[in-house]
Amino acid sequence: QDNRISIWSAGDLGNAGLNGEYHGEPHLLCDIQHNGDVMDMQFLDQERIVVASSTGTVTIFRHHQNNQTLSASHRWEKAHYHVDQDTSWGAAACTGVVCNNPEIVTVGEDGRINLFRADQKDAVRTIDNADSSTLHAVTFLRTTEILTVNSIGQLKIWDLRQQRNEPSQIFSLAGDRVPLHCVDRHPNQQHIVATGGQDGMLSIWDIRQGTMPVSLLNAHEAEMWEVHFHPSDPDHLFTCSEDGSLWHWDTSTNVSEKPSFLHQGGRSTAYLSHSTLNQSVVSAWLSNDPTKDRMEITNLIPNQTLSVNSLDVLGACLVYGTDAEAIYVNRQLFA
Repeated sequence: QDNRISIWSAGDLGNAGLNGEYHGEPHLLCDIQHNGDVMDMQFLDQERIVVASSTGTVTIFRHHQNNQTLSASHRWEKAHYHVDQDTSWGAAACTGVVCNNPEIVTVGEDGRINLFRADQKDAVRTIDNADSSTLHAVTFLRTTEILTVNSIGQLKIWDLRQQRNEPSQIFSLAGDRVPLHCVDRHPNQQHIVATGGQDGMLSIWDIRQGTMPVSLLNAHEAEMWEVHFHPSDPDHLFTCSEDGSLWHWDTSTNVSEKPSFLHQGGRSTAYLSHSTLNQSVVSAWLSNDPTKDRMEITNLIPNQTLSVNSLDVLGACLVYGTDAEAIYVNRQLFA
């Protein structure tokens, strides 16, 4: 009932133990009340955080580092709604937000896409009936293009320069319309996209060709809530699930010869399905060379039973949150 946005200091890097556990106490710097469930949030810049609410409202909070306080600096009330913005009961949850300062894109249960600018009161652009089903997540493909995933297994590309309210491309999982919950784009090769959804499968797409995934990989036993390519080392990918697992997928070469850099968890070798297309630049994720197809998968939290709801990764640091009402920080991902 009582929700808050909190800023934490996770302390000093020097205090990490041998196995990546941080021994100093993380401490709360500041927090502020938030109306509705927090569905998604992302830093806009060093000081501002954009937050999506189950009430349909999108808020920018500012973190004042000089006196460690948080304040709401801008709010778009009922950015997402089912009937009309004026009725109190028609609110639709804002399910996803993505920032490319000063632009902010939001998606929601109402199938609506909003493009906001941090310095403008009203939406720059709204695509009202972008989708007839719930949009679960959104990411930038490039500065003028976004990708959305929905609850009937579709991935859509939208060109924000176009005035038409139709996607420029639609991709879909064959057969079952399995809801997709998360999407991430490869940081260097923007045509490679990963998605995950209700069946726990990891799908790798090449948006230059075909309308179906290049690879479907058996992953989790339950819903996949988040997928992230490592931002600076995208041969590594991370997924987390309702089943309590957090998997590290490693496609870097010569995996078999590498010493184990993770001290726990099961590991297995999987084989990517082969796409028979010749890529000019072959990424490990789209590889059609059998010798390079080996992949190592490690469950980073093998005995966890409660859902792992969210994760983020930067450098050697992995952070994730679970239904145990706890946030975990692993600082030695590649130690």
